[in-house]
Amino acid sequence: WADQSADDPDPHALGLTARHLAYVIYTSGSTGTPKGVMVEHRGMTNYLSWARESYAPTSSSVVSSSLAFDATVNSLFAPLVAGGHALLTKEGDEVEGIRSRVGIPCGLVNVTPILLDVLGQQLQSAGDASQVEVLVIGGEALSSSTVELWRHIQPAARMVNEYGPTEAVVGCAFHDIPADFSASTNVPIGRPIANTRIYLLDGHGQPVPFGAVGELYIGGAGVARGYLNRPDLTAERFLADPFSGKAGARMYRSGDLARYLPDGNLEFLGRNDDQVKIRGFRIEPGEIAARLLEHELVGDAAVVAHADAAGDKRLVAYVVVKMTDGSAEADGAGLAASLRAHLGGLLPDYMVPSAFVRLEALPLTVNGKLDRKALPVPDDDAYARRAYEAPQGEIETLLAGIWAELLGVERVGRHDNFFELGGHSLLAVRLLVRLTEALAVELPLAILFAKPTLAELARESSISLITQEFDSHQLQKLLSSGVGAWIGT
Repeated sequence: WADQSADDPDPHALGLTARHLAYVIYTSGSTGTPKGVMVEHRGMTNYLSWARESYAPTSSSVVSSSLAFDATVNSLFAPLVAGGHALLTKEGDEVEGIRSRVGIPCGLVNVTPILLDVLGQQLQSAGDASQVEVLVIGGEALSSSTVELWRHIQPAARMVNEYGPTEAVVGCAFHDIPADFSASTNVPIGRPIANTRIYLLDGHGQPVPFGAVGELYIGGAGVARGYLNRPDLTAERFLADPFSGKAGARMYRSGDLARYLPDGNLEFLGRNDDQVKIRGFRIEPGEIAARLLEHELVGDAAVVAHADAAGDKRLVAYVVVKMTDGSAEADGAGLAASLRAHLGGLLPDYMVPSAFVRLEALPLTVNGKLDRKALPVPDDDAYARRAYEAPQGEIETLLAGIWAELLGVERVGRHDNFFELGGHSLLAVRLLVRLTEALAVELPLAILFAKPTLAELARESSISLITQEFDSHQLQKLLSSGVGAWIGT
């Protein structure tokens, strides 16, 4: 490092221009093939220049997301271009990583709404404080209840709701949430960032009246080059911008629906297609269905997102099984386990459905399309279960009740696996918060990954309880015997 210059290299000497490619990030594709979004230096530079001025991240930023998630562009590079530094969290331990840093002065934290909600619940349960200056929230719709929770935890923090698809470089619109925000209203996505234009258009490509719902199109400096080696899809989503007045200007058709509020802010209203966002990741259910059809037992498949009692979205796969010999693998929990293992080898964990439902045929509308309303709610057999054995003892029974509530299942056996029942890292944090509240024990997140069955986690909880009681008893003995006074001298 001593031989390296402390100054940035001259971009002209490198032959680098604003039109050169900065990075490619892949998003889920409806046909089963992920789409590589090509972002140029001009788009990335425009966003980072705006973020530097808007967020002023001159101290530190917590990097809690993967490099494959474009929100990392903000948390990793924004502080660096402003003279600050980035604090990295450990993969698989993002919540603990953020929690360990928000208790000290921290300039910027960029998180998804569900991660912010879980972090807030954990801090509130432990009575910990937060010293984050700016919370940037993006990746999916932000609920007013999460805003209300954080206004209670840290009233002075600046909270920004940021909107933007990967095709428009991290964020193209933002809304500073006021201190007097009403929890009875939706959180707007706000107004465009610098050098960005947003249009709400109807099905004919014409602007909708003020207050009417339209599809959101994005123009300006942040529009990506297109999709890598996908000229057909690029032509479909990246269109000429007839409203710009600049030759060659382009706009991106997002597929998102929005409307203007009376105060001029934009309100996000969902999608006009099947695409969903889960834990901040864009997911095309069609890609998962395409991978299911590669399994030898599956003749037809559909994947949809269901909201559980807590409002969290979960993927449910509906499959039609080919003629089989009646093996256990073709039915119930055996089928769920087989399909989960199949998808686990092909897709990231956030794209593996929580439940798998076997149907004789997929329900169709009179027009021959999938009838989503006719799809049944998954029952317990739709999850990858072990042979059922009832929970034993008070701690296992307590844990089984917490699992059932968090995972949305009726019955939990002592050999069931938390993650096979649809659990993920953020639900795991919620579980440990509930465990702390119920038993006054604090277990590290790594324990649940190492001991994911009900019986194993109950055993670890019991050991922690016994250890705490032993430590307390030993301390009392030391104090009563006068050793405490000797230690004090």
